[in-house]
Amino acid sequence: MDHSSSSQDNGFFAQRVLSAKPSATKEMTRLANQLRREGRDVITLSQGEPDFAPPQHVLDAAKKAIDENKSYYTEVAGLLALREAVSRQFERDYGLVYSPDQIQVGCGAKQTLYNALQTTVQAGDEVVIPVPAWVSYSEMVVLAGGKPVLVRCGADTGFKLTPEQLEDAITPKTKWLMLNSPSNPSGAVYSKQELNALAEVLRRHPHVWIMADDIYEKIRYEDVAFSTPAAIAPDLAARTLTINGVSKAFAMTGWRVGYAAGPLELIKAMNLVQSQATSHTCTISQYAAIAALDGPMDFLGKFVSHYQRRRDNLLDSIAQTPGLSCLKPDGAFYALIDCQALLGQRNAIGQLIATDQDFALYLLREAGVAGVPGSAFGLPGYLRLSYAASDSDLEAALSRIKTACESF
Repeated sequence: MDHSSSSQDNGFFAQRVLSAKPSATKEMTRLANQLRREGRDVITLSQGEPDFAPPQHVLDAAKKAIDENKSYYTEVAGLLALREAVSRQFERDYGLVYSPDQIQVGCGAKQTLYNALQTTVQAGDEVVIPVPAWVSYSEMVVLAGGKPVLVRCGADTGFKLTPEQLEDAITPKTKWLMLNSPSNPSGAVYSKQELNALAEVLRRHPHVWIMADDIYEKIRYEDVAFSTPAAIAPDLAARTLTINGVSKAFAMTGWRVGYAAGPLELIKAMNLVQSQATSHTCTISQYAAIAALDGPMDFLGKFVSHYQRRRDNLLDSIAQTPGLSCLKPDGAFYALIDCQALLGQRNAIGQLIATDQDFALYLLREAGVAGVPGSAFGLPGYLRLSYAASDSDLEAALSRIKTACESF
């Protein structure tokens, strides 16, 4: 009997799942790994993962938790001690006061975003997403049954949403505005003045909530200031969910600890969703996260200085590469490279490079460098590179990219 026919043909899979796309960053990393298994020399700049180890006091806390057998279930919302540490961090860093009951800990910031959308979005609801934006935002909206409203923010606005664009995007069906600062993929950072201007628009639309993804807030350059919506617009805090985590600042990507703070009733509902999914994140990771949030931050200056040096080296190399250009990122560890001047040309082996996907695949297959096409982030004609890589890998990758572009 032939069991190979697709279940999709008989409607087995939910339409919301069929409508969603897999993560483009994960896909480029998968292709890079596949080429590597085939014996190719590939440098992966497609994934945003610090190449540093977590601070020693974090590792020590995890070991201590293991030695003390702290390996049992926690509350769905996370350890009370961790939520208290998060509460302290919000008050210390932003002047925001949240009780532990107003905080949810999840399996990375990604899960708290997902929980919030599953909790609130219904069929027909719209979510405004300024693009370029992280690849998962729109797909999470689709999986919740909603409609992503993508607002293109080009280089002329520094890849940032303007008040006029926000006003035009809002409809009676709008439920959320999703903001990410510093931004993945552009590294753009919204100033206090820019957030205030957006807040003024939102005051006219009380049905629209704000989802602020601040996961990169500790990674900023040249003393660029950071602001978060709930702090600069306290009157909007009752409809703002602020999301953060330990993955990026503390180099703890695989530990899977993120958290969200917001109105009590929203957090309660998000806990209900999480209770039927993962229950909670790893207990050992939670104890490590307490040490991270309450411990010394002296390591961070070293991390950021390394990222800044790599960013500057990348900008210098791209400026010398034919057909490419790049706005200076103010934060995070990504660069959004403009490759539009190369589109429509043929490479050294005669292939037409019509799209940014073509360009990304050309660099992967011919130069052995994995990046992510800008179209995956909602902005065609660009390539995202992560400079959270070793100095040697980054230097080699930039040299390969330059050589590949000189051959057009």
